[in-house]
This record gives sequence, structure tokens and C-alpha cells, in this order.
Amino acid sequence: MVARIFKPAKTAMQSGSAKTKVWVLEYEPEVAREIDPLMGWTSSADMNSQIRLKFNSKESAIAYAEKNGIPYRLFEPKERKRKPKAYSDNFKYGRIGQWTH
Repeated sequence: MVARIFKPAKTAMQSGSAKTKVWVLEYEPEVAREIDPLMGWTSSADMNSQIRLKFNSKESAIAYAEKNGIPYRLFEPKERKRKPKAYSDNFKYGRIGQWTH
């Protein structure tokens, strides 16, 4: 029963960085999910997959796992590379690509 400690990535449905500032501790699945033949729902007998704890810092998540004897794996977040863009770059003289209008 190994837990993962990670910082969630931003979803594709948002442009900002909401809900990405917390660290999450959740258990890795022990049992594969099964599909119910009648309804088609996905279910699992693993009750630890329902546990998802949120922490304000990486250190507090690690301290919680060590205090309770939970083996964990730490996943560091990958930083986004931001490219500075300006609207005026669409109209500059040496622009690469055809101007269609």
C-alpha cells in the first residue's frame, strides 16, 4: 500500500493555475478496476483509492506519511516554460508564415 505525493497539474479546461498549489497524498491502486456487466459502471474493491488528502506544503505531506508509517513515492512537479508573447508579433514585418486575411 504505497502512497503517491504529488502536485496536481492544471486541467485543460482552465487557463490559470487554480487547484495546483496544494500537494496531494493518495494511494496507488492495489486491485484493478472492474466493469459491471449490467450497468457498465467501473468499480473497485480497493477502499484506499477513495482517500485523497491535501496539504499546503510538500514537507507537511511527507511528515504525515512518515508519522503514520505510510510508504510513499514523491513526484516533483515539472515547471512550465513560459514563452513571452505579444499581440503585435502577429503583424511584424519579418513574421514567419503567410499572412492570410
